Amino acid sequence: MDIRAYNRRAWDRHVEQGNPWTLPVGPEAIAAARQGQWDIILTPTKPIPKDWFPDLRGADVLCLAGGGGQQGPILAAAGATVTVFDNSPRQLAQDRMVANRDGLILQTVEGDMRDLSQFADASFDLIVHPCSNMYVPDVQPVWVEAYRVLRPGGALLAGFLNPVLYTFDQQLAESGVLQVKYALPYSDLTSLSEAERQQYIDEGDALEFGHTLAAQIGGQLAAGFLLAGFYEDRRSGVSLARYMPTHLATRALKP
Repeated sequence: MDIRAYNRRAWDRHVEQGNPWTLPVGPEAIAAARQGQWDIILTPTKPIPKDWFPDLRGADVLCLAGGGGQQGPILAAAGATVTVFDNSPRQLAQDRMVANRDGLILQTVEGDMRDLSQFADASFDLIVHPCSNMYVPDVQPVWVEAYRVLRPGGALLAGFLNPVLYTFDQQLAESGVLQVKYALPYSDLTSLSEAERQQYIDEGDALEFGHTLAAQIGGQLAAGFLLAGFYEDRRSGVSLARYMPTHLATRALKP
């Protein structure tokens, strides 16, 4: 299966269905950002700490797998030179819609988060990478490419899921029962039975991969980054959130 093509179609459908990560910000958020009043998120609820950001005025920022008309337009309104890179044309259209509506300048590029070859080495001061790398089977190329396109002293801000989420029987978890069923690393392609996987496909869900913390955090270190910040978040409505954080975020620096 061509995972990139399949998940592109799935996320285009998510836009049509109004998935929360596809809903663009309103004009009032852009107006506030122009006045210096803004927040963006990597995970479901917690704003990224302001001291994780450089001075955005004139900074070159890559929103990596970050389409949807949310982070990119806010950062552009705050003064950054923004490129939004995403696999879904419909997600990128949301960013262009906000830019056209509110008179913002930003660039949108369609592509695979594991391949940033169209960007030169040391092109960006900041990369903002909201929870999205669970849609690729191998996360290490994401970290390697992010390191390459960042300038020395640049930062990668990344959100990702707690891999423990992927160990449970998902149908039981939806009813509040946490029963361990799968081993990590998890893959919708190999961890599920053929019937379970076909149900996901029939429903048009994106296929996911549960990367270990060794891949998520250790992978950043292996790529050359230095970890400089970390926080946890919880997604309401998820059974596991009663017991532990469901999402994690890191700030990593390129020396």
